[in-house]
This record gives sequence, C-alpha cells and structure tokens, in this order.
Amino acid sequence: MPTLDDILEHVGEFDKFQKQTFFVLCLLSAAFTPVYVGVVFFGFIPEHRCFSPGVAELSQRCGWSLEEQLNHTVPEWGGHEASFSSRCRRYEVDWNTTGVSCTDPLGSLGGNRSTIPLGPCRHGWVYDSPGTSLVTEFNLVCEESWKLDFFQSSVNAGFFVGSMNIGYIADRFGRKFCLITTILANVVFGVLLVFVPTYLWIVIIRFFQGLVSKGCWTAGYILATEVVGPKYRRTVGILYQMAFSIGLLVFDAIAYAISHWRWLQFTVTLPSSFFLLYYWCLPESPRWLISQGKNDKAMKIVNDMAKTNRKKMPSHFEGIKFEEDDGGKQSPSFFDLVRTPQMRKNTFILMYNWFTSSVLYQGLIMHMGVAAGNMYLDFLYSALVEFPAAFIILNTIDRIGRRYPWAVANMVAGIACLVTALIPEDVHWLKVIAACIGRMGITMAFEMVCFVNTELYPTYIRNLGVMVCSSLCDVGGVIVPFIVYRLVEVWHDLPLIVFTALGLIAGVLVLLLPETKGRVLPETVEDVENFHRQSAPKVKKIYLHVQTSERADD
Repeated sequence: MPTLDDILEHVGEFDKFQKQTFFVLCLLSAAFTPVYVGVVFFGFIPEHRCFSPGVAELSQRCGWSLEEQLNHTVPEWGGHEASFSSRCRRYEVDWNTTGVSCTDPLGSLGGNRSTIPLGPCRHGWVYDSPGTSLVTEFNLVCEESWKLDFFQSSVNAGFFVGSMNIGYIADRFGRKFCLITTILANVVFGVLLVFVPTYLWIVIIRFFQGLVSKGCWTAGYILATEVVGPKYRRTVGILYQMAFSIGLLVFDAIAYAISHWRWLQFTVTLPSSFFLLYYWCLPESPRWLISQGKNDKAMKIVNDMAKTNRKKMPSHFEGIKFEEDDGGKQSPSFFDLVRTPQMRKNTFILMYNWFTSSVLYQGLIMHMGVAAGNMYLDFLYSALVEFPAAFIILNTIDRIGRRYPWAVANMVAGIACLVTALIPEDVHWLKVIAACIGRMGITMAFEMVCFVNTELYPTYIRNLGVMVCSSLCDVGGVIVPFIVYRLVEVWHDLPLIVFTALGLIAGVLVLLLPETKGRVLPETVEDVENFHRQSAPKVKKIYLHVQTSERADD
C-alpha cells in the first residue's frame, strides 16, 4: 500500500511549497535567540565601584584625573584586575570633611589604606557604562549579584515546565494552533518586560516567557520536519537550528546599536508580532491531521502542495483514505525508559548529554559576557563558528556515523575550555580563539543529541523519551548561571574547569551508545536491546487506501 511519503515523492518532497514553509519557520527560530541568550546583553555587568558622597567635589577641587581619583578613594584600586573590595567596599570616611589633603587624602583623615575600615556601598554604585542593563538599573552586584543568576534561571525553569505542557498542546490541538498561541503569548510577555518597574515582576514575566517560547520553537521544528519527505528531514532539522545561529548575529548587531536594555527588549520583541500572520501563511501538519483522522483536510494540504510545486497528483492517489497501522500498539510508560539494560544505559547517557550540552553552550556564552575584551566582537566570533559546526555535521553523520563525531565534539569542547582557562589574560585574542573552538564543539554536540535521541527509542515511547531526556537541558540551564556568575568570583576561569570535566565525561559516555547510522528506527524495546545486531525492524507507516466506487453499473 502507498504511504504519505510515497505521495510526497510525486508532489514534491522539498519543493516550493516546503521551502516557503521552511523559510517562514526559520524566521521563528532566529527570533528565539533573545530569549535563550539575552542575559548576555540584558544582564551585562559593567565595571563598578561604590558611590561615595563628596568624592566628585574633592576630585574637582584637587584637579585629579579619573585614575588619580580612583587610586586615592577606591580600596585596592590599581591591581591586575578589579577585586571584591574595589567593587563592593568603600572607605568609611567622610569625604566632605574640610581640609582633606589633595596629595594624601586618607592620611589627612587619620589613617592609611590598611588602617581605615571598609564598609558596604550604602549610597549605591557608579557604573562605567554608557548604557543600562538589569544590573545597573536594579544594582544586581556584590551581595545582590545572585539575582542576576535567578533572572536567567527563571527563563530556563519556564523552558522546563513549558516543554512538557506545550508539547501536549501541539499533539492535542495541532502544530499551527500551538504556534499561533505561543507566538501571541511570547509577544505579550516580551512587551510587558519593557514596562514592569520591579525586579520581582521581571523575573515572573521572564518565567512565563520561557514557558511559551521554547514550546513555540519546538513546534516550529516539528512542523518544518513533518511537511518534507524523509530524505530531507534531518537536513531541514539542522538548518532550522542554523537559523538560530543567524539570529545570534542579528541580535548582536541590534544590541551593539541599542545599549539600553529596555529599548533592546522592545526592539527584539516587536517584530515577533508579525509572526501572527502565520495564521494565514502556514499550513497545518498533514501528518498530524492524519493522526487525528482529519483525512479531507490532510488531502487538501497535499493538493495545495502539488499545485504550488507545479506537480500533478497521480490519478491513483485521488479519493484516498488514510489509515494508520496500529498493529501491536503499546502504551508508553516512564518505567519503560529504564526497564531493560540497554534502554537504561541509553536514557542515562542521553540525559547527561542533554544536561552537559546546555551547561556548556549557555555557560560559554555567559562566561564570554563577563570576560575582558569587546563583548560584541567576542559574541560575533563565537556565533560565526556555529555555521562550520552545522556544515561538519551534515558532511559526517552519513559518512562516518553519529557516535564518533558526537564523542569528538564533546571532547573538543572540554579540551578547548581547559586551554582557554590556561591561556593568560594578556593574550586575549588566543583565549577567544580557544573559546570559539569550544563553542563549535558544543554546538555540534547539541545539534547531534537532538536527532540521535529520536533514533535510540522505539516508536511507541519515542516522544516520551525525547521529552524526559531533553528536560535535563532545562535543568542545566537553571543551574548554569550559578556555576558561571558565582565561580568567577573565586577565579575568573574556574567555570571553564568545570566545563572541561563535564565535556570530557560526556564524550566518553557517548562511545558507550550504539551506532545508529543506516539502522531502521526501532519499533519495540526488544529492537533496542538487540541494536548491536544487523536487524531491521518493521517500519511503522501511514497507509493510504484507495477508495473504489460502489456504483458498479457506472
């Protein structure tokens, strides 16, 4: 019996209709960038020091340069890099006292650098930045610096909750309905972020934005892969993720032009409102319509494909009835993911790799934001390396396989993080190169875990397996801000040492997984347990029954 993929071979597997659909969905993928990595610019941490009343007037009276003023009035100023004391402590003196010496101000106040006590920044901070960020607006530094970690963790917590609930909506009500509702919610929450005045409400709205935005991106990914033929499915999935990389470049350029975080948030949110036009531009997934028994609507979309692609529907496909082969259907269970040895091994290794990919990917971006150098150029360089990463994947997975390129990508990411940590700060350009190599490695690993995950589970539990394993990605996203922003206060490159260990372990664990190149997708748990054998499980198909006329006398 012919399948839906057989029809696509005649009406076009990746022709004009699919390319138009894919293009508009790629715009959606690119627009996800500010939500996922926006903390780099929204939460930029400029150099800062305590504001001390009277210092500016004293500096003006004495004719100090800025460097002289800082050297006289800021604790531990002038070291190789800023310290906690220079950023978060002030001399407990009254700079408005009359008779303060211009040559030795601390001495004239009855002490010296080592004897005068230090106190907290009671009067706020001075930031060396022409623009604004969450940090400068709400003073998220020193004792309050953990609030920046919490800001980024809140969006990842939203990803975690939303990936489960939005996935259900996409399966229950359709890909298109899910896309439109999540786009609308994302625009509403994005605009609200611009106007809410308090930190607490920003965190709450950021959580809800995360709850809908990742589900929106995922629904777009599913729709993009479901309207093309099987030969193009993996390529389309990787290119959809590459659109996210293009979004990184655009976001970097916009952030460079707009240095105030609220205006930046408004600028990157407003264009998303045009995605609501997708209600008239995008088709529903014909595969989802078939699964819901909506055969007439599915055939209408297939006919639209044929018309747009300028292909003719074969006459023997006219008047068809879709029917799904339900033989041997099983009910999915969480216990099935760990019930047998091979399934258990696959599940734990995939969960760890999702976690590691998220921690290293987001962590390297966040660490770059707190590193010395030009933040915008460093962000640009690290985003550019994602394109060769996609090119390498496309040219290796069907030649070499999945396991070895994936393992090497994780190990390269880990080793590059170690090299970056060991390079002195004076050689910043070399640190950037090493960090970019690490970014390329973890980008490859991240993209590969997305599709290898689907190849290691039987059909009846595949969606559940992907959902459970990928949820560790969001758990990693919740944890990584605390890894980066807390450990840099101990040693600036300490997060990179943690990333090194995580990446190397992930690379070794990948080698324990079976190779899936050239294998038919498993149908049962037994197929997974016997994956090392050259077995070919039966492929689940959607059959098309040709309806014959009941009027025999015609």
